[in-house]
Amino acid sequence: MAAKDFYKSVRIFAEVTKPWEPHLSYETKPDERFDLSLVSQRVYGRRDEFLTVMAAAGMDMFDQPMLQKRLTLPNESQLYAMKRSAGFESIADYRENFAPTWGV
Repeated sequence: MAAKDFYKSVRIFAEVTKPWEPHLSYETKPDERFDLSLVSQRVYGRRDEFLTVMAAAGMDMFDQPMLQKRLTLPNESQLYAMKRSAGFESIADYRENFAPTWGV
């Protein structure tokens, strides 16, 4: 449920954020077509945020090929707020028994 809520909030963010509002903009490359974690690495410096990339790209399946396009992604502070709001954590070191450790 938390992952679904997180996905939805990122998807809405990507659809409604105006170019002049705070966000990260990223132009996808051909080598990222089947590797969302590579986009995550290039944008956030870690491969854990592939669900964020998937939601921003409007993809509904992880193994679906990503079209080459410009993505509107949340910056680090926006991403943190979305995760907290949804009760979701993508970084394995911040989870214990499938729940975020920051909620404790």
